[in-house]
Amino acid sequence: QVQLVESGGGLVQAGGSLRLSCGASGRAVGTYNMGWFRQVPGKDREFIAAISSGGGSTSYVNSVKGRFTISRDNAKNTVTLQMNSLKPEDTAVYYCAADQVRMGSRMRGYWGQGTQVTVSS
Repeated sequence: QVQLVESGGGLVQAGGSLRLSCGASGRAVGTYNMGWFRQVPGKDREFIAAISSGGGSTSYVNSVKGRFTISRDNAKNTVTLQMNSLKPEDTAVYYCAADQVRMGSRMRGYWGQGTQVTVSS
């Protein structure tokens, strides 16, 4: 069992930055691939970024490449999503995910409760 808690969401102007954090607790958290997804009302949850259990591999959806950076600190059981050059279309609820097997859009496993990110134009 893994518990995930996101923080760091909020309201920011277009072009600004936000840093989302996901705190993980539970058994063998360091063995999980971690990811970030986002969802807007009426649409499916969208994969944003993922990082392997050891931190050596990352992947991103094309729309955030060069703007968002995912990282993790296994000593602190945290995963961070640094979001720069934010756009109004980045507005969504952002979710942290943990999966021992999958990495990327097919991740399942465990989810956090989500944190709202709103980017104003």
